[in-house]
Amino acid sequence: RTSRCIWTTRIRGPGCSCAILYFRLTYACVLSSIIAARETIPMEANGSQQEEPGHLSVDHESLKEPRNKKGGWITFPFLAVAILGLGLATGGATSNLVVYLIKEYNVPSVDAAQISNIISGSISVAPVAGAIVADAFFGCFPIVAVAMVMAVLSLVMFTLTASLPGLRPAACQLGAGPCEQASTGQMAALYAAVFLLCLSAAGARFNQATMGANQFEAAADRDVFFNWYFIFFYASTVLGATVIVYLQDTVSWTLGFGVSCAASIVGLTALLLGARYYRQPPAQGSPFTGLARVVVAAARNRKVSVVASKEDLKFYYGPRRGDDDVKTGGDGVVTPSDSFSFLNRAAVITDGDVDGASGSALRPWRVCTVQQVEDFKTVLRIMPLWSAAIVLSISIGVQINFTILQALAMDRAVGRFTVPAGSMFVASLIAVVIFLGLLDRVLLPLWRRLTSHTPTPLQCVGVGHALTVLSMAASAVIERHRTATVRAHGEEGNPAWVSPLSAMWLLLPFAVAGAGEALHFPAQVTLYYQEFPPSLKNTATGMMAMIVALGFYLSTALINIVQRATTWLPDNMNASKLENLYWLLTVLVAVNFGYFLTCAKLYTYQNIGK
Repeated sequence: RTSRCIWTTRIRGPGCSCAILYFRLTYACVLSSIIAARETIPMEANGSQQEEPGHLSVDHESLKEPRNKKGGWITFPFLAVAILGLGLATGGATSNLVVYLIKEYNVPSVDAAQISNIISGSISVAPVAGAIVADAFFGCFPIVAVAMVMAVLSLVMFTLTASLPGLRPAACQLGAGPCEQASTGQMAALYAAVFLLCLSAAGARFNQATMGANQFEAAADRDVFFNWYFIFFYASTVLGATVIVYLQDTVSWTLGFGVSCAASIVGLTALLLGARYYRQPPAQGSPFTGLARVVVAAARNRKVSVVASKEDLKFYYGPRRGDDDVKTGGDGVVTPSDSFSFLNRAAVITDGDVDGASGSALRPWRVCTVQQVEDFKTVLRIMPLWSAAIVLSISIGVQINFTILQALAMDRAVGRFTVPAGSMFVASLIAVVIFLGLLDRVLLPLWRRLTSHTPTPLQCVGVGHALTVLSMAASAVIERHRTATVRAHGEEGNPAWVSPLSAMWLLLPFAVAGAGEALHFPAQVTLYYQEFPPSLKNTATGMMAMIVALGFYLSTALINIVQRATTWLPDNMNASKLENLYWLLTVLVAVNFGYFLTCAKLYTYQNIGK
């Protein structure tokens, strides 16, 4: 089949939850993972089922007549409504947050962008923690249910902040003196709503997909579910970023947040109504625990010398399963590799570490298997390439929020319709979808025909880096033209003046950035998935979540540095020098591109092409 998702083979761990990161940056990761996994999944799926009986089986039987009374397609309507409700609620609450802070809370524009970046980073990284908790302790359904309750409470709080005048400062009147700042209590009410929304994202965003996949035993059924999951989630997100944002801008904030709240209530109700039909596998533990054990064991055994000949050291390979496993422990590794040799001491057996009869570890936080050590080394080898993606996320995070500020100061009219500033980024989502389609159906087949080989993940990531450089440069050029119109009309001192330059020009850098995301984000997921050992396949999407979150957090730090060191970013966009910030980002992304090329040249594929 040509539509198998990379997460359908191992329904376990935080990555198995089909990491749906902050919808702007990782739209490409989720949708194109279907394309990325075509060549590698079938073989891995068959092998993993034999080795890990606790996982869902991958076969081609239909679940039309399930052997268990619970699970199957009877759960799909309930899950679909829950996905739609949460996506609509989250999209409606976050898409227009910068505008809400500026217009209703009198927050300076740059500060509003900073706050939005911090919130976006939290919403991006929180699902990783939520998935780990679900995998290790409670399972998916309880976490998803509690998370959707948090979503309802969050949207209730947002609606109250919009409807009760006492929860907002007085409206700012231009020319009437300084605007009234929000009180501590008013900001506390708003931040409480944001905090509840982050808790909701932590519990539901990854785990909804995992929970849905857990309802099916056949790979064919899981494929279909994932395809519908993508459709429902992103359709609801786009509706939230367009329809609800339009209601907030043109009717009232209360109505916009109220509709989002109603959607979250409907989603929660549907989820609970289907509870008696759900299959709920028990928690199986987190794969990150093994990584943590390697670090702790290496630290505790720091006095153990690994300089001696490996034949003189006794390494741990796991419990014995037969005479043939005495040397290898069944994992096929005779001795640890020489790279990162200081970690090898984590697998050295000392007195009291291992049961002599069964070979099981008596102190698992003091001795690890050789395979666990080698898995950790795999992560370390790929970290330089992973770090090169952080600058991409920083630049895109800055571009998202400052493009909204640019749009507020430009002509957003399209005929008789005025495009909400908070909906501008939808152009990037559209660009990602279109480019993914072209990539899959036109560009990659053409490339294979001309060169007789498929581009490697690192080649795709490199092209994505180059397109991101072009996108930042395009944003700088458009901002230069906008400020030129400001100077031509002598309106530098008027923060309310709107440039006659069409805001539709802002779609160009978003489109280029979207094409870049369609290349570099999914290619990174493919790289991590294919290069990591089986026990860490699910970590691939978790690493992307961390990239997105770090990008948002560090973009906030970058803006703070720019504000303190320069006068580029005053509260008045018409007096700003935002063009300089975009050129700075262009240079940073270009330098980072060089760093990536160096890392890519030095990196040796472990599995790809073998």
